[in-house]
Order: sequence, then structure tokens, then C-alpha cells
Amino acid sequence: MIKIKRIYDPPSKQDGFRVLVDRLWPRGLSKEAAAIDHWVKDIAPSDELRKWFGHDPEKWDEFCTRYRKELDPDSESVRFLHEKSAQGPLTLLFAAKDADHNNAVVLQDFLLHLHKH
Repeated sequence: MIKIKRIYDPPSKQDGFRVLVDRLWPRGLSKEAAAIDHWVKDIAPSDELRKWFGHDPEKWDEFCTRYRKELDPDSESVRFLHEKSAQGPLTLLFAAKDADHNNAVVLQDFLLHLHKH
């Protein structure tokens, strides 16, 4: 099971293995409050793509296309997350305010698609 959750939401036991999938540390959040098990910076969208997108819902479809092209199914980070999700619940954590338009949504779909193949 692969879930996504805003990192500012309280952690729960149902989260399982908690992974921050943003390139930048969330503003105003201590390491203790974040309660993450791992931080995978390099799986986040490139700085260039992140800045271009700017969380603009109008750019969402193009962002998804570009971010999927950046994701390498054979990368160490993707393999790590794939293995963790096979071992139990995995929660991908993001800081964006928009829960429907962020990199964790795309990454979740990408990882779930890998499970089917």
C-alpha cells in the first residue's frame, strides 16, 4: 500500500514507513515533528521543473508529463521506494498546500504502475 500525506498532518501508525519526497525541507517543521523514516531528495522534481510548475493547477497535466520523464524506474531511489512498499505500508510525504496537485501524487501513481509490471 502506497499512500500520500501532507507532512504537516500528524503522523499515525497506519502511515508505516514515512518518506519525505520533496527536494527542500518543509518550512517551520522540526525533524522531530516531521517524524520521517527517510528523506529521498533526488526523487523530487528538478529545481527547474518545480519552479516552472509553481503549483499552478493550469500547468498540472504538463507537470505530470515532465515529472514522469524525470523519474527513472531503474534509479536507486525508485527501487528503494518500490522495495519498501512491498514490505508494508509506505507513505509519501509532501509539503505543498495543494493535496491534489503535487509531486507525491505523480510519484504514487508511478510507483503503483511499477507494481503492476
